Formats: sequence, structure tokens, C-alpha cells
Amino acid sequence: MAEILVCDDERNLREMLCMALEDAGHHPVAAASGAEALRILEQNPWDLLLTDLRLPDMDGLDLLRRAKELAAERPVLLMTAYASAATAVTAMKEGAFDYLEKPFAMEDFHLVVTRALEQGTLRRENLRLRREVGEREGIIGAAPAMRRVLELARRAARTDASVLITGESGTGKELIARYIHANSVRARGPFVALNCAAVPENLIESELFGHVKGAFTGAGSQRPGMFVEADRGTLLLDEIGETPLALQAKLLRVLQERVVRPVGGSGERSVDVRLLAATNRDLSVECAAGRFREDLLYRVDVVHLHLPPLRERREDIPMLAAVFLEKYADRYGVGVTGFAPEVMECLMRYPFPGNIRELENVVEGAVALTAGGRVEVELLPVHVRMPRMADGSPFVLPEQGFDLDAHLAKVEADAIGQALEQCKGSKTRAAELLGMSFRTFRYRMAKLTGR
Repeated sequence: MAEILVCDDERNLREMLCMALEDAGHHPVAAASGAEALRILEQNPWDLLLTDLRLPDMDGLDLLRRAKELAAERPVLLMTAYASAATAVTAMKEGAFDYLEKPFAMEDFHLVVTRALEQGTLRRENLRLRREVGEREGIIGAAPAMRRVLELARRAARTDASVLITGESGTGKELIARYIHANSVRARGPFVALNCAAVPENLIESELFGHVKGAFTGAGSQRPGMFVEADRGTLLLDEIGETPLALQAKLLRVLQERVVRPVGGSGERSVDVRLLAATNRDLSVECAAGRFREDLLYRVDVVHLHLPPLRERREDIPMLAAVFLEKYADRYGVGVTGFAPEVMECLMRYPFPGNIRELENVVEGAVALTAGGRVEVELLPVHVRMPRMADGSPFVLPEQGFDLDAHLAKVEADAIGQALEQCKGSKTRAAELLGMSFRTFRYRMAKLTGR
């Protein structure tokens, strides 16, 4: 069932077309003027606009243009009793799917409506697939800094060199790694990713190199390990800076000799793996502090790609936000038509310390709370609606007021959560990052969690 808006100032024609569309299984909505049609288009999901060329308050071509601004992939049909070759050419240039010359046969009407809806479905599916591919491969973005990263990634993909991908948390390092793999000669091979920070220190060697049955308590069966799983493909070691020093020596040997020995085993197995590594740390600083082997850094940092934070590529925010809006509108079954202008202003001003991951979370939350139509500014978190507070500039109290205690608690919780994420759960380092003592940090955490 398609949502179809019929806009015509002739009441009898409107009612006749709506009845015909209902009989065909569609859900028509009627509008008598361009202004009324615009309100409906802005506040409700729609699949097709059918409008007269001459409206009492605006030209049908103007309504066509406004509709295309709202949803370029949705088809628009024009109706007119004053058709001419010039009218047809203008309508097609402006993006109309077709036009019907009044009076028209209902058979022709149903045929052109069906064709328009089929094309609209195809366009939306193509757009969805392009966005999915873009999201999966990390190619969303037109900012110069991102175009430069992608160009270097394409060049690196043609080789088998190790690549070190750096950048803040949430900038899309794994997506770039997948993009490199997908554009390499190993694309038909496996892509295997391991988050080194998420594996306990006593198990990470087994995760990487595998183990034999009975190698340690709980090893009830043999396991090949990530290197073997990635044989003839690509292995991404995410947060490689978190690997223990003892393991770094073994990892270096595997990269040099291209053989792995499982934990508890005596034999070795050859592996053909292209290594990609990612980190939000400065590994040269880690080397100087004695926490990362310099020889391993030289081995993994053959090609270096640094992803810019979202605050340095703000021109990509509208595109990314639109992708996330469609993603979560589909997931939650919500009829969302877009963002209110004030929402996009807030998103463009906010510094996004959590980068793309935070932007996605903000959009998901807003979509989950909306009742349909446009996403309005009150659905954004307070700290996003008030970026002046987030970046330290003077506070401006909203006219309607707000809950100060709740806002401060939210800011504190967000800061502690982001500090723990950046420090991989280390409370001592998170406290240092926030400029407070460990005791104070522990007290504030206990107050927030109730423990």
C-alpha cells in the first residue's frame, strides 16, 4: 500500500482520484492547495505526489521543486489541462516522473501511477544499497580530509603492505580497514577483526594463535585462532596498543616468519595474512614509555592512515545524519520525513567528542522517541541542544528553562563514560584524563551507578 498525496483545487476530481486509488489498494490523502500539500509532505511519509499544475496559491512546478527538496527519490506526477511541449520539457527538467493531460482515462491514470511507484521503489532501493555499501566500506563523506584518506586507502589496497589506522574512538577505523580489504586482491578471502582491548590478557594469545585441546583450563577442544581464520585474507588488530608486551614479541615473530604455533602445541603452521592495525593511541609515545615495542611499530606502520575527527569534517554531518535517520526509521518502523532545521543547526554546532559513533547514537535516540514526521529539536539530548555549554563558552538559559541538576548529571555521566572508553576501562587513567584524583573519580562513579 502506497502513501499518495493528491493535490488539486477541484473537489470532485480530488475525491474521484482518491476513491480510485483506494480501490487500487493505496492510501490517498487529499490537499486543496499547495500550502496544505507542503504541510502534509513535511509531516508525513509519502511515496508519490500527484498535483495539478495550476493551484490557487502556487504553481505546481513550485510544489514539485519543494517536494524534491524534501525527498528527491520520491516521484511526482503533474496534471494539467493546459499541456504543451514546453510544459512537458520544463516538468521533466524539474524532476517530474511524468504528466497527465486532463481529461485522462482512468486506465492511463492507473498505469502511470503504477510505473511511478515502481520507479520510486527502485530509486529508494538503489539509494539504500549505495548507503549500505558506503556505510559498510567507510566511504560516506565529501570533506577534503576524508577524500584524502580514501585516496590513500585505495592506493594501499593495491599492495600487501601493513597499514596502521589511527584516529579517535568512533571515527570509523574498522570501516576503513574493511574498505581496504574490499578493494584489495584479497577481497575474496576472509576479513577477520579482533578488538585487542576486549579480550582478557590471559586469553588473547589463544585468540590470535589458537590452542590445542587441554592447553589450559577450559580448553576443551582445539581452536585455530584468528591468524589461521584469516589465512589468504586480512586480519585487523583493533586497539593494537592494548596488547601486552610479552605477546608483542610473539606477534612480531609471526609477522616476520609467517608461521603460528598454537598455545600448548609443538607444531607450526604457515599463514598468508595481510595485517591491518588500528589504535586511538600515539604508538610512538607508547614506545617511548616502554609500553609498545618499537620493532613491532615499524612492522605494522608501513602505511599510515589517520582519520580526522568529525569536528574537522563537519560538512559530512548532514549526509551521515541522513543515513542514520533512514537506517533507524526502517529498523523501528517510524515514518520520519527528515530533520527540523533547528536540529541540523544543533548537530552542525556540537563538537561530537564521540565522533561518528556518537552522532549515530544521537540520531537513533531521536528517531526512537519521535512519533513520526520531522525529528524536532526537543528530541535531542540536552548537551547536544546546548553546545555552548559543551565547548566552554558562556551559558545561555533557554526561555522555557530546564532541569539544571539533570543536565549536570548527564554531562558528568557522559564525561566519565567517554573517559573510561578512551582509557579502555582504566579508572586511574580516566581520573587523570578528567583532572581529578582517583578517589574523587571513584566517588562520582559510585554516585552515578548507585554502587
